[in-house]
Amino acid sequence: MSRLAVHGGIPVRDSMLPYGQQWIEEDDIGQVVKVLQSEYLTQGPAIQDFETRVASYVGAKYAVAFCNGTAALHAACYAAGIETDDEVITSPLTFVASSNCVLYQGGKPVFADIDPLTYNIDPKQIEAKITSRTKAIIPVDFTGQPADMEQINAIARKFGLVVIEDAAHSLGARYKGTKVGVMADMTMFSFHPVKHITTGEGGIIVTDNEEYYQRLLLFRSHGITRDPQKLIENQGPWYYEMHMLGYNYRMTDLQASLGVSQLNKLDMFLARRREIAQLYNVAFEAMVGVNSPFQQADVRSAWHLYIVKLDPTKLQGSRREIFEALRAENIGVHVHYIPVYLQPYYQGLGYKRGSCPIAEDVYEQIITLPLYPKMTNSDVKDVITSVDRVLEYYRIVRLEED
Repeated sequence: MSRLAVHGGIPVRDSMLPYGQQWIEEDDIGQVVKVLQSEYLTQGPAIQDFETRVASYVGAKYAVAFCNGTAALHAACYAAGIETDDEVITSPLTFVASSNCVLYQGGKPVFADIDPLTYNIDPKQIEAKITSRTKAIIPVDFTGQPADMEQINAIARKFGLVVIEDAAHSLGARYKGTKVGVMADMTMFSFHPVKHITTGEGGIIVTDNEEYYQRLLLFRSHGITRDPQKLIENQGPWYYEMHMLGYNYRMTDLQASLGVSQLNKLDMFLARRREIAQLYNVAFEAMVGVNSPFQQADVRSAWHLYIVKLDPTKLQGSRREIFEALRAENIGVHVHYIPVYLQPYYQGLGYKRGSCPIAEDVYEQIITLPLYPKMTNSDVKDVITSVDRVLEYYRIVRLEED
């Protein structure tokens, strides 16, 4: 076996392969240039065009675009009526935005543990955490595999709760044959550069509820309306009224025009992500020391992330050692995510280590491998070769010591 790069050997790759990356082509650039040459850089027609196309793609009635996914989640919490001391149940294995949006409204995030197979929030754990103060549930479609929305919605109906699906990872995914975007009261998609399509930064809420839709529109633009039918008094064509305390969370036409162009390629992007995931699945199925991600039979993941779980019973060395060895081979591995309540800020709020033991255990053993449509089959082979090379070293060390 050749020496690992971390020990002074020659790396598998000459340059770093990132875990995720946007795919921008000339037609995308051309759409943005058209907006730059138009009358509107923001608050123009490209926004509604993008919203209409996203809503149509997922099958929802309404869509409201925001400057980023976090702002979109914040708006959804406002629209759902989250207020001081209201509790909202969500997953700990997610980015901090999934729970920070609750804090922004003065609410209290409550973390329910995850399913040990899918790594999505466990519906049984959700029901166990419900109290008289529970107002909503924010399930997260971790890595692109939809959460168990059938059970989650049943729980929500039983207790009169709002469901806000954090689908930042799952644009284009399907749950029991239905596209993500129409199963929750509100669903958020993210358009960060590593997501399925990008607007640079950006997010959107889709919903079938007109009341939520109207509240979302107000919230993203200072709480201001110019709609003549909603004005308390109308002093003239210039007149507008602020009806609530909103934010400047607007998406620009530049972002929206890029989103429209990218949306035309979404199905191609998804197909390539699934091809890469299958190549990984085949390669890792028989590889000792690593477990490929479990997929439920009745869902079709959008494969935002490909996460492997290390098997500590077959390997010597910490996750950090293996992580750093893969980075040295120029494979841009990552870890998604540190359980939110372990963050110092949340610890300062009184959240305790050990409250979601499955999530904590999974976190200690997972590594995210590169996965994005622009990867070539040669890139995929480099990842597989590097994982095999690194794990072989740690397996050999273990056998020698035994």
